[in-house]
Amino acid sequence: SPARPPSDAERRMAANMAMQPKDAAEIHDMFFGAGPSERALILHNLAQTPLKAAPRIPTVRAKRAIQILEMAAIAGDVESFALELGDSLILPSRVAAQIVDDAGGEALAVAARALDMPSPNFQRILLFFKPEIGNSVNEVYRLARLYDRLSDRSALVMLAAWRGSTLAVTRAKYQPSLHDGERQRARAGAAQTRPGVQPGALPAVRKGTGGSSER
Repeated sequence: SPARPPSDAERRMAANMAMQPKDAAEIHDMFFGAGPSERALILHNLAQTPLKAAPRIPTVRAKRAIQILEMAAIAGDVESFALELGDSLILPSRVAAQIVDDAGGEALAVAARALDMPSPNFQRILLFFKPEIGNSVNEVYRLARLYDRLSDRSALVMLAAWRGSTLAVTRAKYQPSLHDGERQRARAGAAQTRPGVQPGALPAVRKGTGGSSER
């Protein structure tokens, strides 16, 4: 059956995509499936990877987004917050909702850093918008520390992954099923026509192998 033509939103994301969908989906899934210490390590490692970051959000648009997000957070308006987050970062509603619903708060820190949000604004949003975090001094301190250490590049690489992961899901959903042999040939052809991510480009997370990743 013919593939469904891409929607306007998907075309917009494709135009702003800096990463291959498969690599993007891998980083997206790895981040959201990780615990707090692993997430901190992933974000630290992203700054060192050769993966291409998303372009910076224009300053005027980012400043407007910060004001709207803070007002929505103070009002406890989850829907408006998620809508503005998705619009300003050029993310689909599914990913914006995933960031907002993320219990750990690290995803929100990445989104805020991608907007170049000042640290005091981010902390106010945590206090009002995430009461389960805001009511814990330790959690607020942990995320404020993570935020202050989070580089712009790490946040923008993760933003590129969030954008690209959506296209990976869309392609997988609408692509006609292939037999294993055909799938292997398609992979081999793709490897010859475009350079893939080099070994070591994705941030590896090791568990319990000596302590360097367990901080």
